Amino acid sequence: EGTEKLGDYAFFGCSSITIITIPDSVTSIGRYAFIGCSSITSITIPDSITRISNGAFSDCSGLTGITIPNCVTSIGDKAFYGCKGLTSITIPDSVTSIGDKAFYGCSGLTSITIPDSVTSIGRSAFEYCSSLTSITIPDSVTSIGEEAFFCCSSLTSIIVEEGNIVYHSAGNCLIETASNTLITGSNNSVIPSDGSVTSIGDYAFFGCRSLTSITIPDSVTSIGGYAF
Repeated sequence: EGTEKLGDYAFFGCSSITIITIPDSVTSIGRYAFIGCSSITSITIPDSITRISNGAFSDCSGLTGITIPNCVTSIGDKAFYGCKGLTSITIPDSVTSIGDKAFYGCSGLTSITIPDSVTSIGRSAFEYCSSLTSITIPDSVTSIGEEAFFCCSSLTSIIVEEGNIVYHSAGNCLIETASNTLITGSNNSVIPSDGSVTSIGDYAFFGCRSLTSITIPDSVTSIGGYAF
């Protein structure tokens, strides 16, 4: 108690730590503060923290559960990069942005709840989340980075909530409305044939290992690199 900040790389590579309690007096966790703490199974983040810094819990591969308090407004780049032990995580309504590669390689993650407060999802945010089966994108999201759901090989359901002005979903496909571009597909995708898709983006179906067939409608004029 009384500690206010944890510096950058403070517990770098402390691979034998299993549990850590951060007191309420801490208002700032530095970049990559716990990177490589592979034996930590649980962390309680106090309500005094407003941002999860870049790489704060990168490669905490033993981490099975974490509670993000309602005061956190942003999740930084690579915040939970390589946390293979995480199976589910609830992002509170206070969060407005999810950084680049925030959950990259969280291969045990089966479900994720993105609240209506989130407006941006960074590049490769959920890349290689190979156990993720479904994703629901709220109507508040106006920016999704490239390859945000790249190689989510178990993905079968993609839903964009009604009212989203930038994106929509159809046939378990994530589509950028203005450009008519299919950004991300899934193992259960059916490309809509109503003319709403004119291009299939780069890496759109990359890693959809259970996809057995797909019909490309006449409205499609271009197929991006590595699309299948």
